[in-house]
Amino acid sequence: MNNLWMGGFEDESPPPWGGVDLEFLSGNLVLSTAVRTIDYKRTNTNITDASGNLLFSTNGAYIANATGDTLLNGTGLNPSNYTSLYPEGLHISQACLILPKPDAPGIYYLFHGTLDDQIGQYAQNLYLTTIDMSLDGGLGGVVTKNEVLISDTLNMGKITAVRHANGRDWWVFCHKQNTNIFNRLLVTPDGTSGPDQQAIGILRYADIGQVCFSPDGSKFAYYWGEGEDLEIFDVDRCTGLLSNTTHILIDDANSMGGVAFSPNSRYLYVSSVEDVYQYDTEAPDIAASMVHIATWDGFYSPSPPFATLFDIAQLAPDGKIYIGTGNGTLHLHVINYPRATS
Repeated sequence: MNNLWMGGFEDESPPPWGGVDLEFLSGNLVLSTAVRTIDYKRTNTNITDASGNLLFSTNGAYIANATGDTLLNGTGLNPSNYTSLYPEGLHISQACLILPKPDAPGIYYLFHGTLDDQIGQYAQNLYLTTIDMSLDGGLGGVVTKNEVLISDTLNMGKITAVRHANGRDWWVFCHKQNTNIFNRLLVTPDGTSGPDQQAIGILRYADIGQVCFSPDGSKFAYYWGEGEDLEIFDVDRCTGLLSNTTHILIDDANSMGGVAFSPNSRYLYVSSVEDVYQYDTEAPDIAASMVHIATWDGFYSPSPPFATLFDIAQLAPDGKIYIGTGNGTLHLHVINYPRATS
């Protein structure tokens, strides 16, 4: 689990403007501001070494090295008209994912995509870019870029991965739009293989929202409002196959939002714009276990129109779940004790 979360925008103005870092290396949150040249919008990922030192980050448009400058050969990610509109960073959730290449110290895989069809609201490609940290005096560099792994009509973003049961390899997932098909890639020391496909669950149309695996890798959740709502699956980490689908319709008019599991992988939290719900995934009737734990109280930060709504969520190394607001606010939400049942 990454101990450094980076956000905010390039800005030479004093705080609260500019960049912000959330660092968890000590086990507790340390919050600080930062001045850097890379902007982060919705697309945002980075990776650190074992000591918590930043290696590189990306906003979906380009890759930055640890100093904040552009990584060697790190420009030109995700070629599309949409990307060209947002050189300061893409506005897509979970559009980039970094994994270490198994048994290859210093080599990292960046899986990424963009919005290729703005009418159909889908991605046409899942790309792979490879980074070698031995280049540029240890600051790293791109050795291959925008390699097409999947060419299809894919739901935007929601690129995610779970560790293989062997503890070394990875399964990488994305979803085919207007179907119930998940694409699955296997990442090994030999590279990537696949994609393989599995048809399971409900039809998913052009959507946003969020997906996530439980910390132990035994469960997978997919949430987007607008009638499709929540699905929970069991996961076989040996085969990468999903099973035992639970589909839960949530009785609200909200969309967007996200999902995150508790540290013990039992409780699932759904953030749904104006509401937050908890589900017990070990209950005989998961839908009936729902606890409505929060409703937006009308708070703005610092003032209207910056509403502190409930958007994408993430379990942090400190055991708490942090929820973004979907807005340029000065606050995040936090669930301090996500193991609790109420």
